[in-house]
Amino acid sequence: MTTTSALTWQQLRDLQLSELTDAVDGWSAASKFADHARERVDADMSSKLTKTQDSDSARSAVKRLKRLSDNYHYVHTETGLIRGTLEGLATELEAPRRQLRAALDDAFVLGYTVNANGSIDYPAGGENSTTGEQIPGGTALGNNGLIGPGNDGLYRDGTGKYDPGTGPASPGLKSPNPHRAKAQDVADRIAHALREAREIDERYSSALNKLKAEPGLAVSTKTWANVAKDVDAVENAARQYLADQVLDKSPAERKEWWDHLSKEERQEYIASFPDVIGNLDGIPATARDEANRESLPLVIASLEGQTADGAQDKLAGLKGIQAKLSQDSHPPMYLLGIGTEGNGRAIVSYGNPDTARNVSSYVPGLGTTLNADFADDTVRRAYQTAKGAQRYDPSSASIVWLGYDAPGFKDVMSTTDADNGAPAYNSFMDGIQATNENKDPHITAIGHSYGSLTVGTAARQDGGIPGADDVVLLGSPGTGAQSASELNVGKGHVFVGSADNDPVTKLPSLTDVLTGASPAVSVATKGDDQIWFGRDPASKGFGAIRMESGDGPLPVLSGDGATPAHSGYFDPQRNPSAADNIARIVAGHSDSITTEAPR
Repeated sequence: MTTTSALTWQQLRDLQLSELTDAVDGWSAASKFADHARERVDADMSSKLTKTQDSDSARSAVKRLKRLSDNYHYVHTETGLIRGTLEGLATELEAPRRQLRAALDDAFVLGYTVNANGSIDYPAGGENSTTGEQIPGGTALGNNGLIGPGNDGLYRDGTGKYDPGTGPASPGLKSPNPHRAKAQDVADRIAHALREAREIDERYSSALNKLKAEPGLAVSTKTWANVAKDVDAVENAARQYLADQVLDKSPAERKEWWDHLSKEERQEYIASFPDVIGNLDGIPATARDEANRESLPLVIASLEGQTADGAQDKLAGLKGIQAKLSQDSHPPMYLLGIGTEGNGRAIVSYGNPDTARNVSSYVPGLGTTLNADFADDTVRRAYQTAKGAQRYDPSSASIVWLGYDAPGFKDVMSTTDADNGAPAYNSFMDGIQATNENKDPHITAIGHSYGSLTVGTAARQDGGIPGADDVVLLGSPGTGAQSASELNVGKGHVFVGSADNDPVTKLPSLTDVLTGASPAVSVATKGDDQIWFGRDPASKGFGAIRMESGDGPLPVLSGDGATPAHSGYFDPQRNPSAADNIARIVAGHSDSITTEAPR
């Protein structure tokens, strides 16, 4: 990487990291002050005024207080980003500074001179086998090594200058002067430390230069969009720091790391790196929720006015989620992930998945993207499941996980999206397992439509879905498996909901479609239970428990669209038997569900 940093080895040697950490503490204090001030404005002023006064002057005062709160919020966010940048800078610079000082110490002990450019002068040493005289000393230039010999037979360093210490040619260009190799090692270490420090300096300087406040007191959508860019800049600059601290760890290791942080340190990470903490498997739900609520207005602002890559659909979806978050909800709503990559990302839980004894995680399928329908309909399914499960065990939470790109109609024939989504789903479930506070939580993986293929693919990976006790497949076009035993949860723990009027559960075999085989040939060669992605989970041969799901509404005739039976499994009004059975399974009462005969 080419850098423009002018950092010298002398500056790196003399760098006082304590000055940077003092600055970290100062910016941290400023960020906390602004956050506490915002809380006081919102809770002690605006809220009380709204509840006790109803007049034009009171409403005008509340508007002014909102402006003040926004200013404090902005200051809190930006100062938190500066704190995080300086923390990362100080942490990353410590290693190259230590390496440089160690190299300088070795040069001193050996009696070598370190020049201003980092090269090393070393003395004469060894003996010329021809003349018996000492081999002259010379200069070693870091990292460049030797270039030569040239046409004149002389060896040169990287500057093209003759180095008398190299002596005559020898295997591997090894100098007969014993000081030569030692000096080269020291020079290389100095150059390496300086190059690493310059890259770090350049990376963080670029991020810090972007953290500039616009003039004036107005905090507008444009302001928050700029803050979103600042967050990206800081997180990109600190990527190596974050990798060393937490990114390159397993969910269980991240949980352990988080547990060892003080309350103050946790708040600093949330303020400095909200996007990272909010989407990191293994971080507790309350922290992810707090970080994502901080990030949400920034992401929304960054999408305003954008049109590429489905930006307006994502904007509508995030605004819908934001509206739900602003309302009281029972069970409470937790925002466990958001993102704009691909078709959009959103992970929402009803109930705290860390404290609940029963946790379900539902993967949606065909056509699901982060849009207004997701915020309204898909998220509602998690709410319906949580409400239903809490009738049987109040300690239940239900999640909708859109952590992958579900396919559209043109891509639904492929398993690619499921193959890509399965590892991400397993990582998330590993995080749920790591952060849950119960000794042996009951965890249910739910896949609907194409999402059942994603869940099935995840379950068929080595070890299965982390922590999963039960798997529920709804409206499934197949899981890629030929038997429930392949899903790694044990006999009697795979449940299938397949309404008779759901056309997705009766799709023909993909192989037959691609080869043009007739249904008669398919039945004769494989039996009649092969559908789009493997054996029909509702078939006898698959070996799952088929829970009662009713017939479901007829397509079109019911007035609910082309596939109402396919979309109604979670809805206690549209499919009461399926919704109730899902709730019982999630609550750990699968022994009380109603069943029907397999196909």
